[in-house]
Amino acid sequence: MQLALDCLPCFINQVLRLSRSIGLAEDVTRDLMNQAWDLMKDSPMDVTPPEVARQVYMLVYETSGLDNPLLDLKREYTDLALSIYPDLKEHVRRSESPLAEAIKLAVAGNVIDFGQSSSFDLMKEIQTVLSATFPIFDVEPFQRAQEEADRILYIADNAGETVFDRILIEQLSKPVIYAVRSEPIQNDATIADAEYAGIDTSAHIISSGANTPGAVLELCNDEFLDLYHGNNMVISKGQGNYEALSDETRPIFYLLKVKCDHFSKLVGVPEGSYVVQLKQ
Repeated sequence: MQLALDCLPCFINQVLRLSRSIGLAEDVTRDLMNQAWDLMKDSPMDVTPPEVARQVYMLVYETSGLDNPLLDLKREYTDLALSIYPDLKEHVRRSESPLAEAIKLAVAGNVIDFGQSSSFDLMKEIQTVLSATFPIFDVEPFQRAQEEADRILYIADNAGETVFDRILIEQLSKPVIYAVRSEPIQNDATIADAEYAGIDTSAHIISSGANTPGAVLELCNDEFLDLYHGNNMVISKGQGNYEALSDETRPIFYLLKVKCDHFSKLVGVPEGSYVVQLKQ
């Protein structure tokens, strides 16, 4: 997916939210917003949104002197998710279709996204997702794909969301490799974040090699690329990974909440929808 004009004001808003969340002064924040605009107005439009997002976030990181400014928030929401993990596991166990319920819960976790919003109700989101009708819910192809694959490459999105991914991973029938960002960017999950969520008890965690908020293949390491191009099922979580990978021709299962109007038009479903989509 290429950068769209709709992405530019979104990035400016992200600079504002991130700067305020880490306590930068208003004049510094304004200067950063101006710098972000200068960066974006000269950016080519044939790049993906995650590539531009990385440059925008790094402006804030370099000014603040913090290399992981959202660590406390990441831990807070991971702790919240871990506190309800036993109840969610029991819900999945008792359901008529444990795999389908685990997939829905994984999608529910995608609400934990400080790039899109600093305000959301996780518990309400869980209830909404479990009772929602998904406009795209490719669960039967999902089941077949995991049966046919050698392994499953699960491309992670955000910290906290990792706990919901863990619930799904524990329902899968093949070995899982869980790929995270190479270093902190926004609230995206790193190896440390995944381990904190307990992913290492059910999957092998690797770094994708990319420090963009989406798996931009040109920046990924050889280990990730070998898994991606091998006979493995690929699960992609979140909008950023979709933006990075949606032009690919190999089969990929996208699990996400649709978070903006431009993206809703791209996918063909209303904004706010929950999606489990096989693209190939």
